[in-house]
Amino acid sequence: MARQTVYLDHNAASPLRPEARAALLDALEFAGNPSSVHGHGRALRNVIETGRQKVARLCGAETRQVVFTGSATEAITQAITGGVKALSASAIAISAGEHAAAAKAAEATGLPIWTVGLDSDGRIDLDQLAAVLARADAESVTLLVAVHWVNNETGVIQPIERINAMVGPTRHTLFIDAVQALGKLPLDFAASAPDMMAVSGHKIGAPSGIGALLVKAHADTVRLIPGGGQEQGRRGGTESAALIAAFGAAAEACTYDMGRLAEITSRLETGIRALAADAVIFGQGANRTGNVTNFAVPGLGNATAMMALDLMGLSVSSGSACSSGKVGASHVLAAMGVPKDLANCALRVSFGWNSTMGDAEAFLVGLENLLSRQRRDGKAA
Repeated sequence: MARQTVYLDHNAASPLRPEARAALLDALEFAGNPSSVHGHGRALRNVIETGRQKVARLCGAETRQVVFTGSATEAITQAITGGVKALSASAIAISAGEHAAAAKAAEATGLPIWTVGLDSDGRIDLDQLAAVLARADAESVTLLVAVHWVNNETGVIQPIERINAMVGPTRHTLFIDAVQALGKLPLDFAASAPDMMAVSGHKIGAPSGIGALLVKAHADTVRLIPGGGQEQGRRGGTESAALIAAFGAAAEACTYDMGRLAEITSRLETGIRALAADAVIFGQGANRTGNVTNFAVPGLGNATAMMALDLMGLSVSSGSACSSGKVGASHVLAAMGVPKDLANCALRVSFGWNSTMGDAEAFLVGLENLLSRQRRDGKAA
């Protein structure tokens, strides 16, 4: 197996930051349980609360609004399945482009699901959202509205301010999946409309296994895991001080260097178009984060392409890491109206904190080799 030399899948998980590694190892030296009242326990509690402050700062949240979870999926599930019970929702409104974690959590509630579509560039259809809200009011239905801020497959930034303005003043609950927005866009949870928001550590260079749900005071009864009163009674189970410390360190080290990443992405997309004039870049008409390109070259199947690129030492994906290994086209691209045969050619290249222009150049060399081979084989056939 070829040694992986160029990592181009930051939207799945970003490599561990040195600061996070150091904080993780330091915290592992502490003995005890953070819920214990003796000195060892208090020392661990201090590690956790320091990490909470750092994560809160990056999220624009109050420290007490941060509930640590074992992953973003857990945070999303707590918000949706716990939220409908605690906040008496009778239906869920969810966009057609949501991550599987949100879609599956919505299904698990057993409540009616009202789906809001996407336009051809992957933006949430605000007219449909308005119609859903009007229908709910007409039918006296209380909604939990669950939408993502940034799409994990395309990098499309949703019109979150308009969504906030539409849902925030209503009697309905608004939950935002901000997993792909953290570290890329300024978050101001405390002063914004959402009642709850989910974030994840491994998207910004913390280890996997740590996420957080941000919760406003009026939604503080949302629960998923009962237990011994940890996280102010909002999520049972002994906290991992080491993972929380690493999350906090990654949050503290996180800078909004999206301008630099946008330059790398721009070079990538220019190079893709030069190599394949018929290449399609999904969501190119929308506002995107600038660190990800989801594209397709007609006739170049993504399963074959990913294997070939992997052998060249280039790690890319075909979309969500939670579904890339499964048969079937992306539900996000399907919601955008992309034909299935083209969606089955989709490749996602995403950059992060340690990406360089050389990474983009390396991918373009690999893509050129792949396309040359495809054309050569096509002529031979």
